[in-house]
Amino acid sequence: MRILGSNTEEQWMRSINLAITNWILELQGENADCPSSNCKTPSPLFSYSFSTYGLWKVQLYCPVISMLVEKSSSPSPDENLLFSLNYHQLEGVIQLNHKVIVQEKWIEVRVNTDNIRCDVMKLVTDKLMKERGVGTSEKHFPSRIALQITPAMQANIISISVSKSSENLTREISTEKSIEASFEPPNPHMGISFAAGETMTISLKPWKFEQSVYGNTAILNWFLHDSVNGREVFSSKPSKFALLQPKAWFKHRYSNAHRPFTRQGGVVFAGDEYGESVSWKVDKACMGESMEWEIKGWIWLTYWPNKHRTLYTETRRLEFREIVYLTLV
Repeated sequence: MRILGSNTEEQWMRSINLAITNWILELQGENADCPSSNCKTPSPLFSYSFSTYGLWKVQLYCPVISMLVEKSSSPSPDENLLFSLNYHQLEGVIQLNHKVIVQEKWIEVRVNTDNIRCDVMKLVTDKLMKERGVGTSEKHFPSRIALQITPAMQANIISISVSKSSENLTREISTEKSIEASFEPPNPHMGISFAAGETMTISLKPWKFEQSVYGNTAILNWFLHDSVNGREVFSSKPSKFALLQPKAWFKHRYSNAHRPFTRQGGVVFAGDEYGESVSWKVDKACMGESMEWEIKGWIWLTYWPNKHRTLYTETRRLEFREIVYLTLV
């Protein structure tokens, strides 16, 4: 695929995934009594990886219709909305920098984020989206990305370290207290009432990044949070009132100034903000060997209404796995 060049590759994959989307919809139409989960391709996505000096890259493409539906609301979406949601594909790029540092008693392998990019791109023209769908603005958006990086030679790993601490947010707390007293001459007792109020404000970014470790596996997570109640978007759903509220944060989400996405509706996580590293200490006896590493990941896409009036919401998930290589020199 690399021989085609980036632009030709993207156009080719959009053509392929348009054909796959049409095929799945045709199968669903012919098998109305068959669950849609059974009308899937043998492999829901196409992905590949390559390793070069200092860089690992994973490229993936997946039609939205072939992604696993984790949860959805009822009633089902209307036919026009369903058309707009189905005729999109997920395009993802995972780029990780790696560096080998030879120490006196071990070899340190350091990995950090170069670029994580996810876009949801239309498979048909704007004209067709307006005629048969509800426009190009009704589509899924990335709500969570998770990566696991695991060395194959487990016995040669001495330790693993992450560079990002768990969150320790600063809370702004202001306390307001008031005392009211009254005295009535016929009554020998003074009536005193006391009231104390406390308010707390926490400033949160829409995307939260976490690092964790399981055995010798480094786990990287990016979560999108609801700016109103702070809940994780991929595992929750807005209230019916919020869905009909024109000023909700997810309304006009690709054009407002506080959007947590790019203008096209995707996300970019780069080293300027998410460049924290993960490092493995490897037995020095492995010097000169080529190590195999597994990059496993999950991407969640969520749909909440943008401009279209509907109560329908859903979240889909994609899983991928690629092998990359690193020579310890």
